[in-house]
Amino acid sequence: MYLDVDNLYKFYSKTGLGHIVQNVISSAVREFWPDTAGKSFVGYGFVAPIIWPLETEVERLTLLMPGQQGVIYWPNNFDNISVLCEENLWPLPSGTTDRIVFLHGLEFSENMSALFNECWRVLSPGGKVLFIVPNRTGLWCRSELTPFGSGRAYTLSQLESQLLKHSFTPKRSFSSLFSVPSNKKIWLKSASLLEAIGKFIFPIQAGGVIILEATKQVPASKRISNKLKIRVPFRAMGNQPITPKYSAMLTKKIKLNSKE
Repeated sequence: MYLDVDNLYKFYSKTGLGHIVQNVISSAVREFWPDTAGKSFVGYGFVAPIIWPLETEVERLTLLMPGQQGVIYWPNNFDNISVLCEENLWPLPSGTTDRIVFLHGLEFSENMSALFNECWRVLSPGGKVLFIVPNRTGLWCRSELTPFGSGRAYTLSQLESQLLKHSFTPKRSFSSLFSVPSNKKIWLKSASLLEAIGKFIFPIQAGGVIILEATKQVPASKRISNKLKIRVPFRAMGNQPITPKYSAMLTKKIKLNSKE
């Protein structure tokens, strides 16, 4: 079950913890993809808070918000780029998107296979997708103060297994959000320090979210033989034994027919 878009918006815009998540994950996206100029981007779920620094760099940015979650106008005071959609029916042409980011989308999906198929369809050959999901071994999936405490949490191996089943190749991955999921000032002030320590000591296990980059697998085309095979029915041989004498006679008959 998806979270309501109003609750997601309030978390990121009105809480100190939401501002920390926004800064940390935005930096992680930049770390994975430092060069985004001229790329077409799609965000699925609720990606607006962490994708805004790239808006002026990318060629095209589209935010897909699932119908069960709801949609908001974004960005404020500019032309809207957010679209309400079904998770199994994205209003985008096939093979035209260079980068896709999932945030608060995959863990709430009611039809994961259909969602993966749509992602694969719109992604261009060589395109990349970034999945940001709650980490089952971290603290954040156990707290109701954040959106990561709802939905389906994953371990790294579970997420990789699902991607391989749906024709994606997992590449790089690490965790983020090593701070304590609390709005108390002491934890908010120490968030940057805890983030630095966590990346060094617990790169995967203790983070609140797993961030995994994957690419689209394109099946190898079947080789077509240039040899032409012709099958001749056995009855065309007249049930005659294939002897040297009969073979010569058959060859002579074929030549005479071709001259006629």
